[in-house]
Amino acid sequence: MHRFTIGVEEEYQIIDAETRDLVSHVSKIIEGGKAVLSENLKHEMHESVVEMETGICENIQQARQELTDLRRHLVKTAHDQGLRVSGGGTHPFSHWKDNVITKDARYDKIVSDMGDVARSNLIFGLHVHIGIPDREEGIRIQNVMRYFLPHVYALSTNSPFWVGRLTGFKSYRQEVFAKFPRTGLPSYFGSVAEFDAYVNLMVKTGTIDNAKKIWWDLRVHPFYPTIEFRICDMPMTIDETVCLAAIMQSLVAKIYKMHQQNTSYRSYRRLLLTENKWRASKDGIDAHLIDFGKEASVPYRDLLEELLAFIDDVVDDLGCRKEVEYAREICKMGTGADRQLKVFNESGGDLKKVVDYMIYETEKGLI
Repeated sequence: MHRFTIGVEEEYQIIDAETRDLVSHVSKIIEGGKAVLSENLKHEMHESVVEMETGICENIQQARQELTDLRRHLVKTAHDQGLRVSGGGTHPFSHWKDNVITKDARYDKIVSDMGDVARSNLIFGLHVHIGIPDREEGIRIQNVMRYFLPHVYALSTNSPFWVGRLTGFKSYRQEVFAKFPRTGLPSYFGSVAEFDAYVNLMVKTGTIDNAKKIWWDLRVHPFYPTIEFRICDMPMTIDETVCLAAIMQSLVAKIYKMHQQNTSYRSYRRLLLTENKWRASKDGIDAHLIDFGKEASVPYRDLLEELLAFIDDVVDDLGCRKEVEYAREICKMGTGADRQLKVFNESGGDLKKVVDYMIYETEKGLI
């Protein structure tokens, strides 16, 4: 089997230990952690966000170990600075206008181009890279994988609040990001040449300066031999991150295996797939997604079982059965959004209690 390597990028909220609000102190985190984490921490557009990256991991067990070690150091570094870090796709009550944009030519250009669309993009995601054999196969995998993105996304939903408001969504993060251009589910491309022609046109017309300005939910990476999943909210727990990464790896391996056997999965129009993404964003694992073959709305949990059955013949070769099947546990306990809402309701609507819970879940087992 091809080496379907894994690389994980997590975007953490930087939170004041007293007020539980976001604070623009990424420099303190990076400076405080440079002895151990200098290669693994990065700035993002807002100074209240810190991105943490693993190296290239050979399997899901190595990914779990790296994520655990890195998060433990990150949590300790934050505590040493009088700060906290947390998972979550959005902060429950912090307002984007109170958060500072990072001083960097790249971010200056984005803000200059997009104004408040960029300034208000105070969101936190999970990005997972899976190694692919080559770009041509990557495009073929991307075409098929679009169908499964809402199914994976529903498990990650973790942003029910926005600037102090109960949004009515399990993942409001995606609704915020949708204001950016070149986001959402990718279109179908018949070949790498067709995709490259699109990118070249965007560059030639001054729309983008490079392919990294394409922010789709899934993309064949412009510089690395990977396919990058970008759709998921940032989870609170390591178990959730590992589960999502294992499912992504298994789906890539399964689709590649089908292609090697000269079979594939039916392709559906982007406008149909976007309906399922909307449903997942709104209701998470409580959604009814459309089964396009049956032309019926089906409870998410039924479709999850179908997904697990679909990848069943590759998970043992990848050594990730336990991690993949943790999806059933997420369905039992609820996604991050479900658990945030439970704390919100039980506390009488206290959003600081929600932040307390998010920090607790993020630090669990590490301090």
